[in-house]
Amino acid sequence: MNAEPLRKILAFEREKGYDDSAVFGGLNKFLINWSEQTAESISNPKTLSSFRKLFKADYAAMTVEQRKEWIASVLDFLDKPEGAAGVSEETETKKVTPKARKRSSPRHRKTKTAESVKGLDLPVTAVKGISTALAGKFGKMGVKTVRDLLYFFPHRHLDYSRLKSISQLVAGEEQTIIASVWQAQETRPGGRRSTEAIVGDETGNIRVVWFNQPYLAKKLTTNSRIILSGRVSLFKGRHVFQSPEWEMVESQDYVHTGRLVPVYSLTQGLRPRQVRKLMKGFVDLWAWQVEDFMPRELIKRLDFLELPQAISQAHYPDDENTKDRARRRLAFDELFILQLGVMEKKREWKESRPGTSFNVPHELLNTFTESLSFKLTSAQEKTLAEILADLEKSEPMSRLLQGEVGSGKTVVATAALLVAAANDHQGAFMAPTEILAEQHFATICELLSRVGREEGEEYLRTYTGILPRPLRVVLLIGDIRQSGKRQLQKAIASGEVDIIIGTHALLQKGVEFPRLGLVIVDEQHRFGVEQRSALRGKGFSPHMLVMTATPIPRTLALTLYGDLDLSVIDELPPGRQTVKTKWLQPGQMASACAFIRKQVAEGHQAFIICPLIEESEAIAAQAAVVEYERLSQEVFTDLRLGLLHGRLSGEEKDSVMESFRNRELDILVSTPVIEVGVDVPNATVMMVESADRFGLSQLHQFRGRVGRGQAQSYCMLIAENPSELGRERLDIIENTQDGFKLAEEDLKLRGPGEFFGTRQSGLPDLRMARLSDKALLELARKEAIALFEKDPDMVQEEHHLLAREVARVWPETGEMS
Repeated sequence: MNAEPLRKILAFEREKGYDDSAVFGGLNKFLINWSEQTAESISNPKTLSSFRKLFKADYAAMTVEQRKEWIASVLDFLDKPEGAAGVSEETETKKVTPKARKRSSPRHRKTKTAESVKGLDLPVTAVKGISTALAGKFGKMGVKTVRDLLYFFPHRHLDYSRLKSISQLVAGEEQTIIASVWQAQETRPGGRRSTEAIVGDETGNIRVVWFNQPYLAKKLTTNSRIILSGRVSLFKGRHVFQSPEWEMVESQDYVHTGRLVPVYSLTQGLRPRQVRKLMKGFVDLWAWQVEDFMPRELIKRLDFLELPQAISQAHYPDDENTKDRARRRLAFDELFILQLGVMEKKREWKESRPGTSFNVPHELLNTFTESLSFKLTSAQEKTLAEILADLEKSEPMSRLLQGEVGSGKTVVATAALLVAAANDHQGAFMAPTEILAEQHFATICELLSRVGREEGEEYLRTYTGILPRPLRVVLLIGDIRQSGKRQLQKAIASGEVDIIIGTHALLQKGVEFPRLGLVIVDEQHRFGVEQRSALRGKGFSPHMLVMTATPIPRTLALTLYGDLDLSVIDELPPGRQTVKTKWLQPGQMASACAFIRKQVAEGHQAFIICPLIEESEAIAAQAAVVEYERLSQEVFTDLRLGLLHGRLSGEEKDSVMESFRNRELDILVSTPVIEVGVDVPNATVMMVESADRFGLSQLHQFRGRVGRGQAQSYCMLIAENPSELGRERLDIIENTQDGFKLAEEDLKLRGPGEFFGTRQSGLPDLRMARLSDKALLELARKEAIALFEKDPDMVQEEHHLLAREVARVWPETGEMS
């Protein structure tokens, strides 16, 4: 057993003046756990005897002087050869003392060699009590190392801390009592072998039943003292505990009862009681292995818990206040390191490679904007000016362009592509799906045909009269037959093509860009950082413009996209129609279907979104199939229905969408996979079933699928008995069309990480941070900027551990360079 955690805690206790505050709840709790587990690994009888005698002490009851002497004795014992050997008898592979690591700043992390395995990076099998089989079960939940297990936080806590007497118990609440067991016996209610007990205190008795746990009858001996925590119910007018958590009062430190009890995520083969017991012993011993990487000055100034204490209290808090302080510290760590990482990437990208500065052809741009059938909004003009200012610089542009569906992002993007072409550079435009790539190709070609004369074929168009030479635009998608694709790739490689529009196909090895000067990525959150890097790598540091129609509040955008400058088109073109939105009860379903039938009779089309009942895509697809069959066989028997769900292949999805766009289908039944940005101007109705299950931003995205043509469009939200939160969401979306306002409301209403998943964006996962916590987001950003200005390379002594943590969290694969 490793003595390092004990040394650290005792050193910390000495620093604090022996006031029994090095560990929350007092040192006794830690000492009992540590000494019990350590004693098992000492084989020398003499050493074991000395060890037991020394650790019998009650630290809490000692005077300051006695504590001072006792700590000196323990450290003296650990320093003796027999003492050190006694408590360090485990094999080399299980040693967990963190070794000194090479100091390095994120700037220089590329030169780092692989370091030796450290304690926290050992597999979970290094933890006492975790077998290979158990490790496999934890592995299914993403827990593979000791560090993963320390950060495997409970998703909530049950409050079993409020002790009551039996006479004070009320039905329907979680409560805790301490009582004596009067009798316990095995019973068989409904044929299930169970245990029934009568327990009592000075105020009365209560019946307790544990279903399917007959073994407890032998454990609960008469007159033994027991602590029970759980929900009290009424049976035949009397109070009864049904399957409560229990522990014997002799326990020095409660795990399952009498406290804030953690509720961990589980997988098949893991039981709550088993995981809690394992985690309690593990956290008490291992949390103290973690080095606090945060600068001391910052911890003190922001009044944060020390990292080992925060981890320990996040699992087994002493009270609600300490639990909140632990969450705040751990959430700040995540957001702070996220900020430092994205700021580092932004600087690396801008400083490490000079970009190509473009001359802005103002006359050409004026001709282009004057050819449009509409006037640019002031928001479009402001955004275009920001982009043009970036393109004139020698450092490569790195900009996020946010704008609602229909706000005119594509027009701004086309202007930027024209600037690149006028400077004899190529522009690449990447969309997440083939349908969207085709849509952008059609839109850009239509815009260019207003300025110049169009010639060409299906996938390659040529325009004359725009530049002194012909301007060529190509669409490169997987659909194109191989021979045609090779021809297009050859044209791109020879530099004959100016604007290339496509999907992931643009990342393939066969596509070479000799003069890539500008990269535009649409719907950024669909692409990982690595894909962005691969595209940038095709040219010598091209300018980069990322576009998204997903409204992201500014604070959140700066956190998740801190490596990008921010532009927002927050104004829709005049005359843009409002989609009439109505929340309906399930009883109004028949009239909603009649309304859809009427719209179809008038030559329009409709979307019907099925609820995502389960997180599982397979179950959601199954539910969609059932609903599709019900609608086509019972409700819309004479109409043409199509089905779209996440289990279909890309080709199948594209085929269904193509049929819908070509008006070969009247109604499209879909799970929430319906593609962002898909343009079907003839669709006028969006009906969302179980709408209260979706967030505001998602409902707004669904609504954005209609209202793209001239005809008035409608969004019908069906919701049965929505919760108070669901009702609030539905009220807001009924009365608000502004996506940014909705996004702000969504952040206030939703829980941790729900609003915007970071996994797909190539950013570190957030375990504890809530993206709705605007104040903490802003604090983390402010502190990261201050540190970055003071010590950008993190070379100062107090930032060495932080630099190492940033390098660990942001692996090289996530870099943009």
